[in-house]
Amino acid sequence: MRWLCFLLLASPRPLAAQASPKPLRFDLEGLTAKRDSFVFFLRGAERGYAVWQYEIRPLEMTQQIVYTARSEFRPVEQESLRVVLNRLTGEPIATFHHIDLFSPASDTIMVEHDLEVKRGEIGGRRRVGTRNGDVKIIPVGRPLPRGTVLSDYIFIAAAVANVAPGDSLATPAYSEFGDSIGVLSFVAEAPVTIQVPAGRFDVLPLVSGGFRVFAARTGPRRVVKGETLDGAFSFQLAGTGPVVPSPE
Repeated sequence: MRWLCFLLLASPRPLAAQASPKPLRFDLEGLTAKRDSFVFFLRGAERGYAVWQYEIRPLEMTQQIVYTARSEFRPVEQESLRVVLNRLTGEPIATFHHIDLFSPASDTIMVEHDLEVKRGEIGGRRRVGTRNGDVKIIPVGRPLPRGTVLSDYIFIAAAVANVAPGDSLATPAYSEFGDSIGVLSFVAEAPVTIQVPAGRFDVLPLVSGGFRVFAARTGPRRVVKGETLDGAFSFQLAGTGPVVPSPE
């Protein structure tokens, strides 16, 4: 399933492409534990689902937020994502992302990364699977400058802390699949009210790369909708429920 890839691959841009935006900051303490379900639409037709979960883990001296997502985009694409962050500082701790896909134009049927941040470096491995059954393993290890986020952080757009309509915000971001450092940026549009399957929400639209996400302005901080800029593809909040504890 490639809907998260639309977000992750389109968002980070080269550092030189930015024109004096405000620093992009996230307030992860404002995110609460919840489990949200979404419906996918492609050109108006329902094509699959996703479940996002935010789990808070208190530790002895700090807190972690564990974000997990599972999705299916019919007919044959599936995706799972798990990101662990320091809830107090916003720093990345670990990220795992697995995608099973099929494209007639490509021999690649699986891509995956499993990475950890330790002592100022991000490391681990990537795996790429092909139709003939081969799996290529690619070691990863590179410095991660202090303050750099993951491109995955677009899933916490609702936690952007210092944004107002008309603002352009940016921060250095590491591309987990591209193994490069660029920029994760948001441009805030005018507030609107939208209708999704879960109800009506007052939202702030945030544009990042070729995607627009709608973050709730009242109630729990959450993303309630995302769409490509041409409106052909979207995911919309369908419901919410209790957290299901994930494995340690």
